[in-house]
Amino acid sequence: MRSTLKTVLLLALTVALSTEIQAQGLKMPQASTAQTITQNFGLGKITLSYARPNVKGRKIFGAMEPYGTVWRTGANSATIISFTEPIKIDGKEIPAGDYGLFTIPGKDEWTVIFNKGAKQWGAYEYKEAEDVLRIKVKADKLKDKVETFTIQFTDVYPTTAKLQLMWENTALSVPLGTEVDTKVMAGIDEAMKGAKKPYFQAAQYYFENGKDLNKALEWANAAEAENPKAPYIRLWKGRIQLKMGDKAGAAQTAAAGLQLATETKNQEYVRLCTALLNEAKK
Repeated sequence: MRSTLKTVLLLALTVALSTEIQAQGLKMPQASTAQTITQNFGLGKITLSYARPNVKGRKIFGAMEPYGTVWRTGANSATIISFTEPIKIDGKEIPAGDYGLFTIPGKDEWTVIFNKGAKQWGAYEYKEAEDVLRIKVKADKLKDKVETFTIQFTDVYPTTAKLQLMWENTALSVPLGTEVDTKVMAGIDEAMKGAKKPYFQAAQYYFENGKDLNKALEWANAAEAENPKAPYIRLWKGRIQLKMGDKAGAAQTAAAGLQLATETKNQEYVRLCTALLNEAKK
């Protein structure tokens, strides 16, 4: 206990001295650089703030960071992860809010912890009683060494993503999920009662998410009537028609979209409408 207190006091003194140096106008590079990243996910955002230590020739896991011991998941202050919407982590839901992201490294498996104690230095004040969620995650071995500790979002889709941690020769991925369909469908229904109806966006959502294609085509037609010079509306209308099995209708719509894109010299939609036209003619 006395040793832990001594360590905390030493760290506090280091921070105080660093602050005093900064106040005197002397700027020094951070040994472990800070990074904050924000990822749009579902209908909300995930923000992650952490410090990134380097290996610097040391043995990290199982040595400098012992197996079986709670780690701040970075350097300096504990890593903080924030969700603006409720989120599912490995299928388990936690509310929106700010959490300390702690981990317990293991040789083959890690424990990943989301804890209410978000704002603290290191893991010295970590309390298991404040855990909101703990999950077990398999540790993968990397062939190439990752010098700088890295946390990133990968495989990001509208409702699923992975939170990936990498350092030294170890990597692990935490599966994330969110539910948006109920909210989006309710939002579409409500918006369609208004004066300005989101015909195009609603048609896109229905097409991409396996909804009623007849309704999607109806809305695409309404969007086309409101904006007959837009090649992107013809493109999506043609995609809906093709998915419904109407190849002739899709080809006709794609050709009309191609003509509009050519007239406005919109090369992106020239390419996309041409691709749709070729697919419809197969």
